[in-house]
Amino acid sequence: MMRVKPPAVAGLFYPGDPATLQETVDTYLRGASGPTGARPHALIVPHAGYIYSGPIAASAYATLRPWAAQVARVLVLAPSHRVAFRGIATSSAEQFATPLGEVPVDREAVVALERLPSVGRLDAAFEQEHALEVQLPFLQAVLGDFLLVPLIVGDADDAEVDAVIEAVTREDTLIVV
Repeated sequence: MMRVKPPAVAGLFYPGDPATLQETVDTYLRGASGPTGARPHALIVPHAGYIYSGPIAASAYATLRPWAAQVARVLVLAPSHRVAFRGIATSSAEQFATPLGEVPVDREAVVALERLPSVGRLDAAFEQEHALEVQLPFLQAVLGDFLLVPLIVGDADDAEVDAVIEAVTREDTLIVV
């Protein structure tokens, strides 16, 4: 089992220096509009390099500020860009690292998901994938402490993704797509 999944795109898609990354994320969040309406339970967020997607990502994450204490777990469903596979991949990692620190993985939720027929462990899908990784610094900045349920989606249909969401979503879960 992999203990810590190191960052693959720090210094490429977002700053690799912790202080610079924190300032970048904070600047994007300060420029984002405040939340309106009820607590979001799911966000659709871009996953490009921060110079391209940072302000839009921040506008999504800024909506969580008043409810940060209510979010204990984040289910991230990210598309696969580098590895072709059928289904939905989990990671053996216990934590995912960014320059801002390590995010613990909800291993109990991951093991439960691996019982679904379309879900399986495939660390190779995470090795060079940016779509999930670029979400983490924003989540770290807005939520502080949380458990991560990291998933990379390959060739999966709506019913398979829906089964994953239903299997692990509870009131304190945020879904990020």
